[in-house]
Amino acid sequence: MTPDIFIPHASQTQTLSTMMAWRVHEFGPPEIMKFERIPRVAPGPGEVLVEVKAAGVGPWDSWIRAGKSALPQPLPLTLGSDLSGEIVAVGPDVDQLRVGDQVYGVTNPRFVGAYAEYAVASAGMVSTKPTSLTHVEAASVPVVAVTAWQALFDHAQLKAGQTVVIHGAAGNVGSYAVQLAREAGVQTIATVSTGDISVVRDLGGNRVVDYRTQRFEEEVRDTDAVIDLVGGETQIRSFQVLRRGGKLVSAVSRPDQDLANRHGVEATFFLVNVTTQYLARIARLLKDGKLRTNVGAALPLADAREAHLMLERVLPQPKGKIVLAVGAS
Repeated sequence: MTPDIFIPHASQTQTLSTMMAWRVHEFGPPEIMKFERIPRVAPGPGEVLVEVKAAGVGPWDSWIRAGKSALPQPLPLTLGSDLSGEIVAVGPDVDQLRVGDQVYGVTNPRFVGAYAEYAVASAGMVSTKPTSLTHVEAASVPVVAVTAWQALFDHAQLKAGQTVVIHGAAGNVGSYAVQLAREAGVQTIATVSTGDISVVRDLGGNRVVDYRTQRFEEEVRDTDAVIDLVGGETQIRSFQVLRRGGKLVSAVSRPDQDLANRHGVEATFFLVNVTTQYLARIARLLKDGKLRTNVGAALPLADAREAHLMLERVLPQPKGKIVLAVGAS
């Protein structure tokens, strides 16, 4: 086996045995993904080794696979970031986690390494798994739920009584944004397609606008914030619905700063920062039944390529999160 297929830290740490993992040796379509046996390694300082029970699949995984990541991604790499599983080894300088802990979270700031039987994860990017969730359910949560939290409360800085427009409210991030806003007493105006109206109302959306039959900018005025999970023309039209001093926050593309200045609003784009602290807050809400997960499809680890064909809409894309079941959930 040649050194160029070792996962991160293989040159610095002890190889324990081997494992199956989905690897990318060149960027491209789902067909370039390879399910391979590779060395399993020990965690380095500040890291834990997780026996992966389930791994979430998200659009950022396909961007990394295709070479369109916003972050540098040296090849070869193992795909995947969201995970849930059991800690089987703890590296130096890790104080709060122990072997045997059931955890959920993400692997590392590069968002790689989780489509595997074992994954090294940063200790600061995982937290105790909510006991009320299976591993498959828990693996569906981290990136999308933390993205929703940070959009609403860190970037838009919304408070109880304020109003927010959430575009893409029936999507994986949007559905958490609607639920988190409801819990915080923030009034929501959710834009969705016709078939998702009842679902988003059930999640707690105060007002639901069907973007197929209504132009939201004709229905809405003087809102405190817009959470943009769609981009494109929807983002551009969103400036019209904000009050002066309002905030447009996008998790998909950088807003036009000239338009923002013209409308007298703030407009920002952000990349999610998943940490133990955010995961712990979300875990409490999940445990108390105040947030609902939505797993759209659970596939075996060996079917990760099919999951990516779903992301690319070559195969039918389920509503809800795609998750790979690696071990017992």
